[in-house]
Order: sequence, then C-alpha cells, then structure tokens
Amino acid sequence: MRFALTAAAASVLMAACVTATEDTPLTPETETETLVETEAETLMEAPAEMASDDPLIWMEEVEGEAALAWVNAQNDRSLAAIKGHSVFEDNYAKAMDLATSNDRIPYGSVRDGLVYNFWQDETNVRGLWRRTTLESYKTDDPDWETVLDFDKLAADEDKNWVFKGSNCFKPDGAEKTLCFVALSDGGKDAVINREFDLDTKSFVEGGFETFEAKQGLAWIDHDTVLIGTDWGGDGSTLTESGYPTSVRLWKRGEALEDAAELYAGQKTDVGIWPWSSELDDGSMIYGAIESDTFFTRTYYLLNEGEPTAFPIPQKSSLGGDYKGWQFVTLQEDWTVGDETFLTGDLLAFNLQQFLDTKELPPVELVFRANERQAVNGVAVSKNAALLSINDNVAGKILRLDYNEESGWTTADVQLPGTGQAGVAFANEDEETVFVNYEGFLSPDSLLTFDADTNSTTALKSLPAKFDADGLTVQQMEATSADGTKIPYFVVHREDITLDGSTPTLLYAYGGFEVSMRPSYSGGVGRMWLERGGAYVLANIRGGGEFGPAWHQAGLKTERQRIYDDFIAVGEDLVAKGITTSEHLGIMGGSNGGLLMGVAITQRPDLWNAVVIQVPLLDMLRYHKLLAGASWIDEYGDPDVPEERAFLETISPYHNFDASADYPTPLFVTSTKDDRVHPAHARKMAKLFEDAGKPFLYYENIDGGHSAAANQKERAKRTALEFTYLYERLFPTDAAE
Repeated sequence: MRFALTAAAASVLMAACVTATEDTPLTPETETETLVETEAETLMEAPAEMASDDPLIWMEEVEGEAALAWVNAQNDRSLAAIKGHSVFEDNYAKAMDLATSNDRIPYGSVRDGLVYNFWQDETNVRGLWRRTTLESYKTDDPDWETVLDFDKLAADEDKNWVFKGSNCFKPDGAEKTLCFVALSDGGKDAVINREFDLDTKSFVEGGFETFEAKQGLAWIDHDTVLIGTDWGGDGSTLTESGYPTSVRLWKRGEALEDAAELYAGQKTDVGIWPWSSELDDGSMIYGAIESDTFFTRTYYLLNEGEPTAFPIPQKSSLGGDYKGWQFVTLQEDWTVGDETFLTGDLLAFNLQQFLDTKELPPVELVFRANERQAVNGVAVSKNAALLSINDNVAGKILRLDYNEESGWTTADVQLPGTGQAGVAFANEDEETVFVNYEGFLSPDSLLTFDADTNSTTALKSLPAKFDADGLTVQQMEATSADGTKIPYFVVHREDITLDGSTPTLLYAYGGFEVSMRPSYSGGVGRMWLERGGAYVLANIRGGGEFGPAWHQAGLKTERQRIYDDFIAVGEDLVAKGITTSEHLGIMGGSNGGLLMGVAITQRPDLWNAVVIQVPLLDMLRYHKLLAGASWIDEYGDPDVPEERAFLETISPYHNFDASADYPTPLFVTSTKDDRVHPAHARKMAKLFEDAGKPFLYYENIDGGHSAAANQKERAKRTALEFTYLYERLFPTDAAE
C-alpha cells in the first residue's frame, strides 16, 4: 500500500520543513524551510475594535500602498548599509558560487529505470525538471534529458513560476505516466496544478487544471482524482486556517465546481486532505484526512460510501506498509486490550484484515525508542523496510524484518559515520534505495543501499565546500531553568582560546517536533567558520530530537521552557569561555523567528546580533493571519483567556520596551510568504523605528516562506545575513 499524505497536507503537518512530492525527493537542505496566497484585497480585514488596539494593523495589507512604501524605504536603507560593508561582495561571490555551482549532488527519484531530478544553476535560475537512465546517473557526468524547462515556461507565459513538485501516477498495466505539476506564483504555498504527460514531456491539452489555491490532489485512475481546494475561489470554502474544508471526486471532462463531494469537515478544522493508495493487487483505496488540529487527525476510507475511520489514535501517523503490515507511529500513549503502547512507538497491523472487517486487527510493536532516540519514519522499497531514527541527535538507519517466530527485528545499516543520515529515495515498486549522509564537517554523500548485504556504498560525494582543516565538532550540554539537560553541538577551531573572544553563531528552531541534526553547510563554512567563527546548533525542546515527549514539553502555556533552553545554551557558551555576549549572535526562521523575537526581548543583554527570518512575532493576532489558525495546538489560542495571558508574556511584539537597550536586529521576510504573514516582521521593525532604535530590514518581494524564489535571490539573502553577522560580532580589526 502506498499510503502517503498529499504534498499540501504534508506541508500543513510539517509547517516549517521542506516538503517533497513523489518525484521531488527530500534533500539535505533542512534550513530552507514547508498552500493560496490570499491577495491583498481579499485578506481578512480586522474588525474595527482590533484596529483601534493595534495602530500598525495597516501593515497587514500585504500589498497596500502605505505598507509597501515603508517596505521599499527600509529595503533601500538596509541594503545600502549592509552592501556597503567591505565583506559583502566577497560573501555574495561565495554564496553565488555555492548556489549556482554544478558541483552539487543531483538528488533524484527513480521511476521505470529513469532518475528524475530538479536542477537550478546560474543558467537555469527557475530550474529544469530532467531525467536520465539509472546507469547514466551512476556516472560522473550523466546524460540528462530535459522534461520541463521552468525558465522557458515562465518566459512563454509571462509568469513568475516556481516549481513546487510533481505528483505522478502510472497504474498497473497502464502505458503512460500522468503527473500533476504544481506551479507557484513567486514561491507562495498556493499553487496551480496542471496535468502533464511524462512520456511526451508536455502538458495534456484540455487535461486536468486547477486554479490557484492551497490544495491537495490524489490520483484514483487516469481519469479520476480526489481534490481538496478553495471551491469558491474567494476563501469562503476554506477553513479558518486557510486550507480546504472538503474532498471531492473530480472526473475528466467535468467542471471542477461539479465534482462530487465525498467528505466535508468543519471551518474550525485545520484542513481536509485527499489520499489514495494502490494495493499490491493493483486495486485502489482512497479517502480523506481530517486534521482537526495541527497534531490530531483522522484517516477516513471512502471507497465504500460511508466514511470508515482507521481505528488508531488521533495523535498518530499512518505510514507505508511492508509485506501486508501497515505502519503507525504514536504521538500519544495507546491502550489496546491489555497492552499499552507508548508515545513514540512504531507499530504495525495487518492492513488487509482491517479492509475486510473494518475493525482493528491485532497490533504489533515494531520498535520502541529509548529516552535518547526518536523515530523519524519508515521507507519501503521492493526488497526492504528501512527505519530512520535519531540516536542522541545523530542519524541512524535500521532494517526491519518480521517472522512469526521472533516477531519484528532490527539490524543496523552500515553508514560512514555518526552524522545525519536518512533515506533520500525509496519506493515499493523499485529496488533502488538512495541514502543521504552528511555531518558538520562531512560533505553530502549519496549512498546506495544493498538489501543483500544490508550495507551502503557511496554513489556520489561532494568535494569539500570549505577548508575544514583544524576544525572540530563537540557535543555539549547546558542545564535549563528546570534542570533539564539540553544538548548542543559546537563547530570551532581546535586551537581556540577559551577567553570569550570567538565570534559565535547560535542556531535553533524549537517547535513542531522538527529535529535539528548535524548537516553540512558550505555557506556557514565559507562565510563563518573559515573566518574563525564558531557555529552552534542547539537541540532545545519543542523539536523532535528525542521523540514526541521532547516536543510536547513545550506546547502552549509550557512554551517558556523552549526559550529557557535556548537562553541556557547561550549562557553556557559564555560560561565555558567560548564566547561573550559581545561576540554572540543568534539566527532562526519561521517558528525559529519567533524564538529570535523572544530571545531579543527577554534577554537583549545576551546577544549582539539577531537574525530574525520569516518570523511570527505578534502572538495575539497570529491566528488571524494567513495559516496562523492552524498552529493553535502548538502555541495556544489567544481567544482562550488562560492561553492569551501566557501569550501576552512571550509575544515579542507586545513585550517590546522602547526604553530597553536592544542589539541591532536584522529582519528578513517575504511579501509573497502566504504561510507566515510578513506583517509580523513589518510591525516589530516599525516599533524599533518609532522608538528611534537601530534595526535592519529586508523583505524580498518574491520568495514565499523561504524568502527566496530562486538561487540568485537565495545567495543574496545569505550574503546579507552573514555580512551583518560579521560586522556585529567580529572585532573591528579582524582580517577580512
């Protein structure tokens, strides 16, 4: 069974992560951070009583004349200031070299003996969707065939198209493969989907095509799909979070508005998403996923008329299946009969037995993580099931096997070291499995998995992107305010003097059960480590490094723990003599941008540079803006008195003190971000301006939630950030 969330649903459930569709596999770029831009004229207008409470509410009009005039003025001022620094041109050259270099691993997915890859470089700014044979892919210089040129498509249609992935389907016995190609205007989460014939490499004339919306699609057969979208085109049929409220059956040749509704949720749900799966015998099952909150969902089977719910807890996730076993991962304890399964457990049950009886079959424990481990997921190929876990934050892959006598067993898959590892591609119809491996000082490697030997072999490896001679990595611990030990990694020169003089950049995320693991970054290496700086990655609560409990410890009114963890790491870096407040900078995006806002308002004395990327900052109105309502289960509800009272204590926008001595922050956001509203950054920066306090601000007009729509813009943003950090944290007489 190929059970998987649609791309849009996955984006909802993993809000700040890269989301990949079937033919757009995950890559190691974990910091890019994961659908209809609500245009300025259709943005929810604030009630009059709200307007009187917030004098800066006019900045919530995304493309309002006054708001954009302020944005353009701040962009001009800040760009001139940062670009005027002597290291900017060098940083930009380095960032452009990294962003446009062909010396990158072309991660891909395999279909019918062909490897598909999406590629961007200096020539192909918007990118190429391309393919080559598996044998050619294994060579140093594959012979690529272009499937779709997005630069040409954008030029032909005079659109700012950004490729958001594909959803391809070839039923058993079919001669052709049809795909949905998702196109975003400027990088927004909102997309249009167009039907594409993979064999002829062309859009299907008169084929399926959607209008722009945050949407999900699932194939049933070549003439029928399930779809969840904005049915009215004006937001009236969306949830309060801005996602679909129903799933409908759409047949070829039928107007989208005439599609038959199969399942409808509530306006208060996060969203309703379609799914479909082809079973081993070639038959299809399909249904809807009702996400009533960000972390709770019900999976419905819709094949036989009345919806049938999968009998699993709402805080759990269905994965794929292996040899008839359906995998489930728990985010809460679950008692079945006399046995209680624990939060974080990986379980399995007989899928066909459930389909036949519509009742829960016997449940088996597949894997139970210890207190320093966490389950990431199971990938299934034609020959093996591979479990990816965190083991004391490092990545590890285990092979799963089952027999009736011994039950489920695991065996370690051989890896090059103890960095980050994950399955980059696996599909139950393909024998090929690609594994990614990297570390702070170990460049990306693409490995192939051999099911016969349970080992991996290097297929492609990147050369070093920076000089790592003399660098070392240490894993340390800080003690948070409640006594919890918080691990963090430090990458630094072996010969640093512990006198507090090392310029240090601290990065963290702390939310949505997203794990921050060791990864290789040419940008950090070239623009920071080579200049003598230290880089720190903190594994604070709110993330998933040690499973659901590590995340749940910081939900809603317990969220101050996350910020205490981060502050504790900063204080520990100073106490150990690695750095001082004068030389300590911090960076984070999205939920990590909220973390930065809290850090600068709660402990302005602890840092001298703060990069606040695509942030949430107004925590009393966040649920009124774009996708904000979908995150209430993470942050709390400002309309619930107890939760509002807590949010008032942490909301950076409401805890700004005009008399405080803040370090000069750099705000980075995007006009086209239709997930986290740019008004968060705008309004907070305006407080600095009105108080006469120094700040820097850059809002990319395109770019979506990553604040960069293409490689050149991404390079520019990176150069701006590291130039700002250098100027703030390095001694004024530092060698450039």
